[in-house]
Amino acid sequence: MIPELCRLDAHELSELYRSRELSPVEVVEAHLAHIEAVDGQINSFITVTGDHARARAAEAEREIAAGDWRGPLHGVPYAPKDILATDGILTTNGSKATADWTPDYESTITARLNGAGAILIGKLNLLEFAMGSGVLSGFGPARNPWATDYTPSGSSSGSGAALAARLTPLSIGTDTGGSIRGPAAACGVVGLKQTYGRVSRFGVTTLSWTLDHAGPMTRTARDAAAMLAAIAGEDPNDPTAASVPVPDYPEELTPDVAGLRIGVPVSGFHEGATAEVRDAVAAAISLLEDDVAEVVEVAVPHAELAGSAGWIVAMAEAATFHEKRLAEQPGDLDPLVRERLEVAKFYPATDYIKALRVRTILQREMAEVFRSCDVMIVPSSFAPAGPLRSEAAARSDVGEGTDPDTLTSRPGNTFLGNMTGYPALTLGCGFSAEAPKRPLALQIYGRPFSEGRILQVAHAYQARTGWHEELPPI
Repeated sequence: MIPELCRLDAHELSELYRSRELSPVEVVEAHLAHIEAVDGQINSFITVTGDHARARAAEAEREIAAGDWRGPLHGVPYAPKDILATDGILTTNGSKATADWTPDYESTITARLNGAGAILIGKLNLLEFAMGSGVLSGFGPARNPWATDYTPSGSSSGSGAALAARLTPLSIGTDTGGSIRGPAAACGVVGLKQTYGRVSRFGVTTLSWTLDHAGPMTRTARDAAAMLAAIAGEDPNDPTAASVPVPDYPEELTPDVAGLRIGVPVSGFHEGATAEVRDAVAAAISLLEDDVAEVVEVAVPHAELAGSAGWIVAMAEAATFHEKRLAEQPGDLDPLVRERLEVAKFYPATDYIKALRVRTILQREMAEVFRSCDVMIVPSSFAPAGPLRSEAAARSDVGEGTDPDTLTSRPGNTFLGNMTGYPALTLGCGFSAEAPKRPLALQIYGRPFSEGRILQVAHAYQARTGWHEELPPI
Protein backbone atom coordinates (compact mmCIF):
# COMPACT_ATOMS: atom_id res chain seq x y z
CA MET A 1 0.00 0.00 0.00
CA ILE A 2 1.20 3.49 -0.81
CA PRO A 3 0.96 5.79 2.26
CA GLU A 4 -1.61 8.56 2.04
CA LEU A 5 0.96 11.35 2.44
CA CYS A 6 2.94 9.95 -0.50
CA ARG A 7 -0.13 10.03 -2.74
CA LEU A 8 -0.38 13.81 -2.51
CA ASP A 9 1.11 15.80 -5.38
CA ALA A 10 3.26 18.89 -4.85
CA HIS A 11 0.37 21.32 -5.24
CA GLU A 12 -1.72 19.47 -2.66
CA LEU A 13 1.21 19.36 -0.23
CA SER A 14 1.80 23.07 -0.69
CA GLU A 15 -1.81 23.94 0.08
CA LEU A 16 -1.76 21.82 3.24
CA TYR A 17 1.51 23.38 4.39
CA ARG A 18 0.14 26.88 4.00
CA SER A 19 -3.00 26.03 5.98
CA ARG A 20 -0.79 24.43 8.68
CA GLU A 21 -2.65 21.12 8.30
CA LEU A 22 0.56 19.34 7.43
CA SER A 23 4.28 19.71 8.12
CA PRO A 24 7.22 19.10 5.75
CA VAL A 25 8.74 17.01 8.54
CA GLU A 26 5.83 14.55 8.38
CA VAL A 27 5.98 14.42 4.60
CA VAL A 28 9.72 13.81 4.40
CA GLU A 29 9.52 11.06 7.02
CA ALA A 30 6.66 9.41 5.12
CA HIS A 31 8.61 9.43 1.87
CA LEU A 32 11.81 8.15 3.46
CA ALA A 33 9.88 5.30 5.08
CA HIS A 34 8.17 4.49 1.78
CA ILE A 35 11.54 4.45 -0.01
CA GLU A 36 12.92 2.11 2.65
CA ALA A 37 9.89 -0.18 2.31
CA VAL A 38 9.60 -0.56 -1.47
CA ASP A 39 12.63 0.72 -3.36
CA GLY A 40 14.34 -2.63 -2.99
CA GLN A 41 11.81 -3.85 -5.57
CA ILE A 42 12.31 -0.89 -7.92
CA ASN A 43 15.94 0.23 -7.50
CA SER A 44 15.06 3.80 -8.42
CA PHE A 45 17.40 5.50 -5.90
CA ILE A 46 21.19 5.40 -5.99
CA THR A 47 21.58 7.66 -2.96
CA VAL A 48 19.04 8.54 -0.25
CA THR A 49 19.87 11.77 1.61
CA GLY A 50 17.84 11.11 4.73
CA ASP A 51 19.73 13.28 7.23
CA HIS A 52 19.98 16.16 4.78
CA ALA A 53 16.25 15.93 4.01
CA ARG A 54 15.26 15.84 7.67
CA ALA A 55 17.33 18.92 8.44
CA ARG A 56 15.87 20.81 5.47
CA ALA A 57 12.34 19.74 6.43
CA ALA A 58 12.76 21.09 9.97
CA GLU A 59 14.07 24.35 8.51
CA ALA A 60 11.12 24.57 6.10
CA GLU A 61 8.68 23.92 8.95
CA ARG A 62 10.14 26.81 10.93
CA GLU A 63 10.14 29.16 7.93
CA ILE A 64 6.54 28.41 6.98
CA ALA A 65 5.40 28.79 10.59
CA ALA A 66 7.11 32.19 10.68
CA GLY A 67 5.35 33.29 7.50
CA ASP A 68 8.54 33.14 5.43
CA TRP A 69 6.87 31.46 2.47
CA ARG A 70 9.21 30.83 -0.49
CA GLY A 71 6.56 29.63 -2.94
CA PRO A 72 4.72 26.50 -4.15
CA LEU A 73 7.73 24.17 -3.86
CA HIS A 74 8.60 25.13 -0.29
CA GLY A 75 8.90 21.98 1.83
CA VAL A 76 8.17 19.63 -1.08
CA PRO A 77 10.54 16.66 -1.55
CA TYR A 78 12.35 16.19 -4.85
CA ALA A 79 14.92 13.78 -6.27
CA PRO A 80 16.89 14.47 -9.46
CA LYS A 81 18.44 12.06 -11.91
CA ASP A 82 21.94 11.32 -10.63
CA ILE A 83 23.58 13.17 -13.50
CA LEU A 84 23.02 16.58 -11.87
CA ALA A 85 25.88 17.79 -9.69
CA THR A 86 24.98 18.26 -6.02
CA ASP A 87 27.52 20.01 -3.81
CA GLY A 88 28.91 17.62 -1.19
CA ILE A 89 26.53 14.83 -2.26
CA LEU A 90 27.53 11.79 -4.31
CA THR A 91 26.87 12.20 -8.05
CA THR A 92 27.55 8.92 -9.87
CA ASN A 93 26.17 9.39 -13.41
CA GLY A 94 25.02 5.78 -12.97
CA SER A 95 28.56 4.62 -13.73
CA LYS A 96 31.40 2.77 -12.03
CA ALA A 97 33.70 5.30 -13.70
CA THR A 98 32.36 8.11 -11.49
CA ALA A 99 30.85 6.06 -8.68
CA ASP A 100 32.82 7.96 -6.01
CA TRP A 101 32.49 11.51 -7.39
CA THR A 102 31.33 14.10 -4.88
CA PRO A 103 31.14 17.53 -6.58
CA ASP A 104 32.18 20.74 -4.86
CA TYR A 105 29.59 22.76 -6.77
CA GLU A 106 25.84 22.71 -7.39
CA SER A 107 23.99 22.43 -10.68
CA THR A 108 21.92 25.50 -11.49
CA ILE A 109 18.73 23.43 -11.51
CA THR A 110 19.20 21.94 -8.05
CA ALA A 111 20.45 25.27 -6.71
CA ARG A 112 17.24 26.94 -7.90
CA LEU A 113 15.05 24.17 -6.50
CA ASN A 114 16.86 24.40 -3.16
CA GLY A 115 16.42 28.16 -3.23
CA ALA A 116 12.69 27.68 -3.82
CA GLY A 117 12.57 25.62 -0.62
CA ALA A 118 12.27 22.18 -2.22
CA ILE A 119 13.90 19.37 -0.22
CA LEU A 120 16.39 16.96 -1.79
CA ILE A 121 15.65 13.43 -0.58
CA GLY A 122 18.03 11.53 -2.86
CA LYS A 123 19.54 10.94 -6.29
CA LEU A 124 17.91 8.68 -8.87
CA ASN A 125 19.09 5.78 -11.01
CA LEU A 126 19.67 6.15 -14.75
CA LEU A 127 21.15 4.46 -17.76
CA GLU A 128 24.91 4.99 -17.43
CA PHE A 129 25.90 8.48 -18.62
CA ALA A 130 22.36 8.67 -20.08
CA MET A 131 23.18 6.17 -22.84
CA GLY A 132 23.89 2.74 -21.32
CA SER A 133 22.07 -0.56 -21.41
CA GLY A 134 20.27 0.04 -18.15
CA VAL A 135 21.21 -3.48 -17.09
CA LEU A 136 25.01 -3.58 -17.28
CA SER A 137 25.52 -0.16 -15.70
CA GLY A 138 27.08 0.51 -12.34
CA PHE A 139 24.00 0.26 -10.13
CA GLY A 140 21.70 -2.24 -11.82
CA PRO A 141 18.44 -1.48 -13.61
CA ALA A 142 15.52 0.47 -12.24
CA ARG A 143 12.21 -1.38 -12.58
CA ASN A 144 8.74 -0.28 -13.59
CA PRO A 145 6.38 -0.04 -10.59
CA TRP A 146 3.43 -1.07 -12.77
CA ALA A 147 5.14 -4.41 -13.42
CA THR A 148 8.59 -4.92 -11.94
CA ASP A 149 9.69 -7.36 -14.64
CA TYR A 150 9.18 -4.55 -17.17
CA THR A 151 11.36 -1.59 -18.10
CA PRO A 152 10.69 1.97 -16.91
CA SER A 153 12.47 3.04 -20.13
CA GLY A 154 15.44 5.39 -20.07
CA SER A 155 17.64 7.10 -19.64
CA SER A 156 15.82 8.86 -16.77
CA SER A 157 14.64 5.45 -15.60
CA GLY A 158 14.81 6.07 -11.87
CA SER A 159 12.96 9.36 -12.22
CA GLY A 160 9.99 7.77 -13.97
CA ALA A 161 9.92 4.79 -11.62
CA ALA A 162 10.20 6.83 -8.40
CA LEU A 163 7.40 9.17 -9.45
CA ALA A 164 5.05 6.34 -10.41
CA ALA A 165 5.74 4.53 -7.13
CA ARG A 166 5.08 7.77 -5.19
CA LEU A 167 8.57 7.76 -3.72
CA THR A 168 8.91 11.45 -4.59
CA PRO A 169 6.39 14.02 -5.84
CA LEU A 170 8.99 15.85 -7.98
CA SER A 171 11.97 14.88 -10.10
CA ILE A 172 14.33 16.16 -12.78
CA GLY A 173 15.28 14.16 -15.86
CA THR A 174 17.48 14.79 -18.86
CA ASP A 175 16.56 14.31 -22.50
CA THR A 176 18.85 13.98 -25.54
CA GLY A 177 16.58 11.90 -27.77
CA GLY A 178 13.60 11.18 -25.54
CA SER A 179 15.07 10.33 -22.14
CA ILE A 180 12.55 12.38 -20.15
CA ARG A 181 9.59 11.47 -22.30
CA GLY A 182 10.35 7.73 -22.63
CA PRO A 183 10.25 7.05 -18.87
CA ALA A 184 7.25 9.40 -18.52
CA ALA A 185 5.40 7.30 -21.10
CA ALA A 186 6.45 3.94 -19.65
CA CYS A 187 5.58 4.93 -16.08
CA GLY A 188 2.48 7.06 -16.72
CA VAL A 189 3.82 10.36 -15.40
CA VAL A 190 4.42 13.83 -16.85
CA GLY A 191 7.73 14.61 -18.53
CA LEU A 192 8.53 18.03 -20.04
CA LYS A 193 11.41 18.53 -22.48
CA GLN A 194 11.33 22.28 -22.63
CA THR A 195 12.65 24.49 -25.43
CA TYR A 196 16.42 24.27 -25.92
CA GLY A 197 17.85 27.05 -23.76
CA ARG A 198 14.80 27.48 -21.53
CA VAL A 199 16.61 25.76 -18.62
CA SER A 200 20.31 25.96 -17.77
CA ARG A 201 22.36 22.78 -18.04
CA PHE A 202 25.21 23.98 -15.85
CA GLY A 203 26.19 21.08 -13.60
CA VAL A 204 24.45 18.48 -15.79
CA THR A 205 26.93 15.92 -17.15
CA THR A 206 27.04 16.28 -20.91
CA LEU A 207 25.95 13.67 -23.40
CA SER A 208 25.44 15.95 -26.41
CA TRP A 209 25.99 19.70 -26.18
CA THR A 210 23.51 20.59 -28.92
CA LEU A 211 20.77 18.06 -28.07
CA ASP A 212 20.76 17.83 -24.25
CA HIS A 213 17.86 19.19 -22.23
CA ALA A 214 17.05 18.91 -18.51
CA GLY A 215 13.53 19.40 -17.26
CA PRO A 216 10.68 18.58 -14.88
CA MET A 217 9.24 15.14 -14.32
CA THR A 218 6.14 15.12 -12.11
CA ARG A 219 2.77 13.44 -11.75
CA THR A 220 0.72 16.44 -12.89
CA ALA A 221 1.06 19.25 -15.41
CA ARG A 222 0.33 21.68 -12.58
CA ASP A 223 3.41 20.51 -10.67
CA ALA A 224 5.52 20.63 -13.84
CA ALA A 225 4.47 24.27 -14.28
CA ALA A 226 5.64 25.11 -10.75
CA MET A 227 8.96 23.37 -11.27
CA LEU A 228 9.60 25.05 -14.61
CA ALA A 229 8.87 28.46 -13.12
CA ALA A 230 11.50 27.79 -10.46
CA ILE A 231 14.31 26.46 -12.68
CA ALA A 232 13.91 28.34 -16.00
CA GLY A 233 15.82 31.42 -17.08
CA GLU A 234 19.18 32.71 -18.19
CA ASP A 235 22.33 31.70 -16.36
CA PRO A 236 25.81 33.25 -16.64
CA ASN A 237 27.26 29.76 -16.11
CA ASP A 238 25.56 28.43 -19.25
CA PRO A 239 25.87 30.49 -22.44
CA THR A 240 23.16 28.39 -24.10
CA ALA A 241 20.57 29.39 -21.47
CA ALA A 242 18.28 31.82 -23.27
CA SER A 243 17.72 35.37 -22.14
CA VAL A 244 13.94 35.08 -22.48
CA PRO A 245 11.51 36.22 -19.75
CA VAL A 246 10.11 33.42 -17.59
CA PRO A 247 6.30 33.52 -17.32
CA ASP A 248 4.44 32.68 -14.14
CA TYR A 249 3.48 29.26 -15.48
CA PRO A 250 1.27 28.19 -12.51
CA GLU A 251 -0.63 31.49 -12.55
CA GLU A 252 -1.40 31.12 -16.26
CA LEU A 253 -2.56 27.52 -15.92
CA THR A 254 -6.27 26.92 -16.56
CA PRO A 255 -8.27 23.95 -17.89
CA ASP A 256 -9.78 26.23 -20.57
CA VAL A 257 -8.60 25.37 -24.09
CA ALA A 258 -11.24 27.28 -26.04
CA GLY A 259 -9.95 28.35 -29.42
CA LEU A 260 -7.01 25.96 -29.41
CA ARG A 261 -5.91 24.54 -32.76
CA ILE A 262 -4.59 20.97 -32.50
CA GLY A 263 -2.35 19.67 -35.27
CA VAL A 264 -2.46 15.97 -36.10
CA PRO A 265 0.25 14.71 -38.48
CA VAL A 266 -0.92 12.86 -41.57
CA SER A 267 2.14 10.56 -41.48
CA GLY A 268 5.47 9.91 -39.83
CA PHE A 269 4.30 9.60 -36.21
CA HIS A 270 1.72 6.83 -35.96
CA GLU A 271 3.28 4.17 -38.18
CA GLY A 272 4.57 1.36 -36.00
CA ALA A 273 2.35 2.24 -33.05
CA THR A 274 0.00 -0.43 -31.78
CA ALA A 275 -3.70 -0.01 -32.48
CA GLU A 276 -4.20 0.40 -28.74
CA VAL A 277 -1.82 3.37 -28.62
CA ARG A 278 -3.31 4.97 -31.73
CA ASP A 279 -6.82 4.60 -30.32
CA ALA A 280 -5.83 6.06 -26.94
CA VAL A 281 -4.23 9.13 -28.55
CA ALA A 282 -7.21 9.61 -30.86
CA ALA A 283 -9.57 9.37 -27.89
CA ALA A 284 -7.57 12.03 -26.04
CA ILE A 285 -7.79 14.39 -29.00
CA SER A 286 -11.53 13.75 -29.27
CA LEU A 287 -11.97 14.55 -25.59
CA LEU A 288 -10.35 17.94 -26.09
CA GLU A 289 -11.99 18.55 -29.45
CA ASP A 290 -15.34 19.60 -27.97
CA ASP A 291 -13.70 22.70 -26.50
CA VAL A 292 -11.11 23.61 -29.12
CA ALA A 293 -11.47 25.65 -32.27
CA GLU A 294 -10.39 22.92 -34.65
CA VAL A 295 -8.27 19.89 -35.33
CA VAL A 296 -6.12 20.32 -38.43
CA GLU A 297 -3.95 17.96 -40.43
CA VAL A 298 -0.25 18.86 -40.54
CA ALA A 299 2.88 17.33 -42.00
CA VAL A 300 6.55 17.03 -41.06
CA PRO A 301 7.77 15.42 -44.30
CA HIS A 302 11.21 14.40 -43.05
CA ALA A 303 10.29 13.40 -39.50
CA GLU A 304 11.50 9.85 -40.18
CA LEU A 305 15.08 11.18 -40.40
CA ALA A 306 15.11 12.68 -36.92
CA GLY A 307 16.14 9.47 -35.17
CA SER A 308 19.03 8.46 -37.41
CA ALA A 309 20.37 11.99 -37.87
CA GLY A 310 19.94 12.73 -34.17
CA TRP A 311 21.87 9.60 -33.22
CA ILE A 312 24.85 10.69 -35.33
CA VAL A 313 24.87 14.10 -33.65
CA ALA A 314 24.42 12.68 -30.15
CA MET A 315 27.09 9.99 -30.38
CA ALA A 316 29.65 12.15 -32.21
CA GLU A 317 29.37 14.77 -29.49
CA ALA A 318 29.35 12.13 -26.73
CA ALA A 319 32.54 10.56 -28.10
CA THR A 320 34.19 13.97 -27.94
CA PHE A 321 33.06 14.65 -24.37
CA HIS A 322 34.07 11.17 -23.12
CA GLU A 323 37.28 10.82 -25.15
CA LYS A 324 39.64 11.02 -22.14
CA ARG A 325 37.47 8.71 -20.02
CA LEU A 326 37.23 6.19 -22.86
CA ALA A 327 41.02 6.14 -23.16
CA GLU A 328 41.78 5.93 -19.43
CA GLN A 329 38.83 3.98 -17.91
CA PRO A 330 37.36 1.73 -20.62
CA GLY A 331 36.92 -1.16 -18.19
CA ASP A 332 34.73 0.95 -15.90
CA LEU A 333 32.17 1.61 -18.62
CA ASP A 334 29.04 -0.34 -19.49
CA PRO A 335 30.09 -2.44 -22.53
CA LEU A 336 27.33 -0.87 -24.59
CA VAL A 337 28.46 2.66 -23.64
CA ARG A 338 32.04 1.78 -24.50
CA GLU A 339 31.12 0.37 -27.89
CA ARG A 340 28.86 3.28 -28.80
CA LEU A 341 31.63 5.74 -28.01
CA GLU A 342 34.27 3.74 -29.85
CA VAL A 343 32.09 3.39 -32.95
CA ALA A 344 31.21 7.09 -32.93
CA LYS A 345 34.91 8.03 -33.11
CA PHE A 346 34.82 6.69 -36.67
CA TYR A 347 31.78 8.64 -37.86
CA PRO A 348 32.92 10.80 -40.80
CA ALA A 349 32.76 14.55 -40.27
CA THR A 350 30.69 14.68 -43.45
CA ASP A 351 27.99 12.53 -41.81
CA TYR A 352 27.89 14.84 -38.80
CA ILE A 353 27.52 17.88 -41.06
CA LYS A 354 24.78 16.16 -43.08
CA ALA A 355 22.95 15.43 -39.82
CA LEU A 356 23.14 19.12 -38.94
CA ARG A 357 21.68 19.93 -42.36
CA VAL A 358 18.80 17.54 -41.58
CA ARG A 359 18.29 19.50 -38.36
CA THR A 360 17.85 22.70 -40.37
CA ILE A 361 15.29 21.02 -42.63
CA LEU A 362 13.34 19.71 -39.62
CA GLN A 363 13.34 23.13 -37.98
CA ARG A 364 11.89 24.68 -41.13
CA GLU A 365 9.22 21.98 -41.37
CA MET A 366 8.22 22.43 -37.73
CA ALA A 367 7.99 26.18 -38.19
CA GLU A 368 5.60 25.53 -41.08
CA VAL A 369 3.50 23.17 -38.94
CA PHE A 370 2.93 25.86 -36.33
CA ARG A 371 1.65 28.34 -38.85
CA SER A 372 -1.61 26.39 -38.81
CA CYS A 373 -1.84 25.04 -35.24
CA ASP A 374 -0.99 25.87 -31.63
CA VAL A 375 0.05 22.39 -30.51
CA MET A 376 0.72 19.09 -32.24
CA ILE A 377 -0.38 15.86 -30.54
CA VAL A 378 1.26 12.51 -31.36
CA PRO A 379 1.92 9.18 -29.63
CA SER A 380 4.81 9.41 -27.18
CA SER A 381 5.76 5.74 -27.53
CA PHE A 382 4.59 3.08 -29.92
CA ALA A 383 3.63 0.50 -27.28
CA PRO A 384 3.44 0.07 -23.51
CA ALA A 385 6.64 -0.79 -21.67
CA GLY A 386 8.26 -4.07 -22.66
CA PRO A 387 9.95 -6.70 -20.48
CA LEU A 388 13.17 -5.72 -18.74
CA ARG A 389 16.11 -7.25 -20.56
CA SER A 390 18.21 -9.90 -18.86
CA GLU A 391 21.96 -9.40 -18.46
CA ALA A 392 22.59 -11.92 -21.27
CA ALA A 393 20.17 -10.11 -23.56
CA ALA A 394 21.72 -6.76 -22.67
CA ARG A 395 25.16 -8.12 -23.56
CA SER A 396 23.77 -9.23 -26.91
CA ASP A 397 22.98 -5.56 -27.57
CA VAL A 398 26.71 -4.98 -27.84
CA GLY A 399 27.40 -5.13 -31.54
CA GLU A 400 23.88 -3.96 -32.31
CA GLY A 401 22.19 -0.60 -31.93
CA THR A 402 25.22 1.41 -32.98
CA ASP A 403 24.26 1.83 -36.62
CA PRO A 404 22.40 5.12 -37.08
CA ASP A 405 20.68 3.77 -40.20
CA THR A 406 18.71 1.33 -38.02
CA LEU A 407 17.54 3.93 -35.52
CA THR A 408 14.13 4.77 -36.96
CA SER A 409 12.02 3.41 -34.10
CA ARG A 410 11.52 6.94 -32.72
CA PRO A 411 11.30 8.87 -35.99
CA GLY A 412 9.74 12.15 -35.03
CA ASN A 413 7.99 11.24 -31.85
CA THR A 414 10.81 12.18 -29.48
CA PHE A 415 14.11 12.84 -31.30
CA LEU A 416 12.36 15.52 -33.35
CA GLY A 417 12.13 17.72 -30.26
CA ASN A 418 15.86 17.46 -29.59
CA MET A 419 16.87 17.98 -33.21
CA THR A 420 14.73 21.11 -33.53
CA GLY A 421 14.81 22.37 -29.94
CA TYR A 422 11.00 22.56 -29.90
CA PRO A 423 9.31 21.82 -26.54
CA ALA A 424 7.31 18.65 -25.96
CA LEU A 425 5.45 17.15 -23.00
CA THR A 426 4.49 13.51 -22.41
CA LEU A 427 1.64 12.34 -20.18
CA GLY A 428 -0.43 9.21 -19.68
CA CYS A 429 -3.62 8.69 -21.69
CA GLY A 430 -4.69 5.18 -20.75
CA PHE A 431 -3.52 1.68 -19.90
CA SER A 432 -2.92 -1.52 -21.80
CA ALA A 433 -5.73 -4.06 -21.94
CA GLU A 434 -3.22 -6.88 -21.86
CA ALA A 435 -1.84 -7.87 -18.46
CA PRO A 436 0.22 -6.67 -16.78
CA LYS A 437 -1.44 -3.26 -16.84
CA ARG A 438 0.99 -0.65 -18.21
CA PRO A 439 0.54 3.03 -19.14
CA LEU A 440 -0.09 4.42 -22.64
CA ALA A 441 0.99 7.97 -23.41
CA LEU A 442 0.64 10.91 -25.76
CA GLN A 443 2.98 13.79 -26.50
CA ILE A 444 2.21 17.47 -27.02
CA TYR A 445 4.55 19.62 -29.12
CA GLY A 446 4.48 23.41 -29.24
CA ARG A 447 6.30 26.42 -30.62
CA PRO A 448 9.62 27.46 -29.07
CA PHE A 449 9.10 28.93 -25.58
CA SER A 450 5.39 28.00 -25.63
CA GLU A 451 5.68 25.75 -22.58
CA GLY A 452 2.79 27.63 -20.97
CA ARG A 453 0.44 26.57 -23.76
CA ILE A 454 1.63 22.97 -23.69
CA LEU A 455 1.20 22.80 -19.93
CA GLN A 456 -2.27 24.30 -20.26
CA VAL A 457 -3.35 21.58 -22.72
CA ALA A 458 -1.88 18.85 -20.51
CA HIS A 459 -3.60 20.33 -17.45
CA ALA A 460 -6.90 20.52 -19.32
CA TYR A 461 -6.61 16.86 -20.30
CA GLN A 462 -5.77 15.76 -16.75
CA ALA A 463 -8.71 17.81 -15.44
CA ARG A 464 -11.00 15.76 -17.73
CA THR A 465 -9.46 12.35 -16.97
CA GLY A 466 -8.13 10.36 -14.03
CA TRP A 467 -5.29 8.33 -15.54
CA HIS A 468 -2.68 10.20 -13.50
CA GLU A 469 -4.47 9.37 -10.24
CA GLU A 470 -4.26 5.59 -10.63
CA LEU A 471 -1.74 3.80 -8.41
CA PRO A 472 0.66 1.02 -9.38
CA PRO A 473 0.48 -2.29 -7.50
CA ILE A 474 3.81 -1.79 -5.78
